[in-house]
Amino acid sequence: MKTPGLIVTLLLATFAFAPAKLNAQSSQKQGYSAKLISPRLGQVLRPGQQVRVEWDAALPDMRNLHACEMEIWLSLDGGRTFSTCIAPVGTNIRYYNWTVPNTPTNAAVLDIRFGCEMYYPETPSPQPASTFVIAQGAPPVH
Repeated sequence: MKTPGLIVTLLLATFAFAPAKLNAQSSQKQGYSAKLISPRLGQVLRPGQQVRVEWDAALPDMRNLHACEMEIWLSLDGGRTFSTCIAPVGTNIRYYNWTVPNTPTNAAVLDIRFGCEMYYPETPSPQPASTFVIAQGAPPVH
C-alpha cells in the first residue's frame, strides 16, 4: 500500500519545517511596541517648523536586525488612515527631525512601524494617545 509511505513523508515534512515556524512564533511573542515621547498630546505644530519626533521602542528579541527598519507614518484623521510616510529610520535610531508639512488638522497621529524582510512582519504601533495639532499656515502677505 502507498498510504503508509505518504503518511511518513507528510510527517517528515512537518518536522522539517517545525523549527522555523517555532522560531518565527517565538520571536513574534516577544513583540514590538513603541511609545511616542514627542510631539505630545495636544501640542500645536506650525507648518515649516522643525520638530524632533522622538520615541521609545521595544524590539522583538532577534539576533540579526540588519534587514530591519522602522518607519514613521502620519495620519491626519485621528489614526483611521496613515497615508504619508514621513521617513524610514534605522532600528538603532529613536528620533527624527521633521519639518511639519502644510496639512492643517486637529487630529494628527503618528505610527512608528517596525519590520524585517522575511523575518518579522511590518508591525504598526499607532500613537493615538499623543494626538497633536498641525495649525493653519501663516496667512499670505499682500
